Amino acid sequence: MTQATDERDAPAPTIEPTRSGEQATLPRQADVPASTAPSPSGARHPRLLVLDGLRLGAAVMVVAYHLVGDKLGAWRDPAAASIFGPLHSASAYGFLGVQLFFIISGFVICMSAWGRSVGDFFVSRVVRLYPAYWFAVLVSAGVLVAVPMTRELQARDVLANLTMMQDFLNVPRLDMSYWTLTVEMIFYLLFAVLVARGLSYRRVVAFCALWTVASLVVPKFGNQWLIEVTAASYSSYFIAGVALYLIHRFGQNLLLWSIVGLSWLISLTRLLGLAKARDVSFAPSAVIVTVFFLVMAAVALNRFGWVRWPWVATAGALTYPLYLVHQTVGVAVIKETQTHLSPWLLLGALFGSLLVAAWLIHRFIERPVARWMKRQLNRSLHQVREVS
Repeated sequence: MTQATDERDAPAPTIEPTRSGEQATLPRQADVPASTAPSPSGARHPRLLVLDGLRLGAAVMVVAYHLVGDKLGAWRDPAAASIFGPLHSASAYGFLGVQLFFIISGFVICMSAWGRSVGDFFVSRVVRLYPAYWFAVLVSAGVLVAVPMTRELQARDVLANLTMMQDFLNVPRLDMSYWTLTVEMIFYLLFAVLVARGLSYRRVVAFCALWTVASLVVPKFGNQWLIEVTAASYSSYFIAGVALYLIHRFGQNLLLWSIVGLSWLISLTRLLGLAKARDVSFAPSAVIVTVFFLVMAAVALNRFGWVRWPWVATAGALTYPLYLVHQTVGVAVIKETQTHLSPWLLLGALFGSLLVAAWLIHRFIERPVARWMKRQLNRSLHQVREVS
């Protein structure tokens, strides 16, 4: 989940999007790499506050799933289903919040990377992902030492998880939610190849088409490594997000809506197996994912320009830290305190505490460390460019 994305530093578009409902008429400049296209000095892309609200909504879904809806959760008898009733039934579908994260990620990464060099893209991703993540890994390690839950923690587990490459190193995750970061990282690496060439309308459309084909063909070979490297199981969400950003930037046309529609159909087809694995009904799962696509389509068509409340940006800032710490910490707290507090009081206090913790991480860890890292990495990149 990541909602490891941020459009705050996105440069302003060099080509104005058409009004909602118009067909896109693309000038030649659309096929010029964005890095060479002219843009207003110092201009920035308008922040889409609705995306911050959607991020937080997706994070709350995932938190609800892990703390209430997951049948393998931390609650002892009586089961969570009998304790929380309808909330448990609804939370059982909370795992789908990850799918919304991935669509948003495709949209925002395409937006924030437009007009940037691959070095700038690298810096933006590192400073966005790592500061809060490093702190969360240390917190999770401390919790696993204090409250052993499944296995003995080893030093190499912590070291590998600090790299965010634990899945590539075949080391267990300290928090099971970290699997989404691996999927996000694969998307970033694939998209970075395109950024290195220079983003243009034509190239991004070709990227969507090629990744779709690869994601459909690769599973036929039965090679799990290739499936993971191409993120074949989840690529359709990212591709839809990228295509929706093109609609937002350049205006709608049949080709772009076809990419979104095909991605939606592929997503629903693959959702059937996921719903079965999670032991939930397919029909509600399909409705939820369809709503995600429709809401993001409305974002692409500028239907949420009325969302201008400043607090939404603050809410969005809580999303990533909340996602990083909620599962290991939340499950440990439930296991240790559920015999001392009523379930509803415990759940409410825990959720409130996680939100406060997320804000503290964002305010005192993520922001200052990210600012320092950005200065240092930009200085390093400048030296790489200048020194022969």
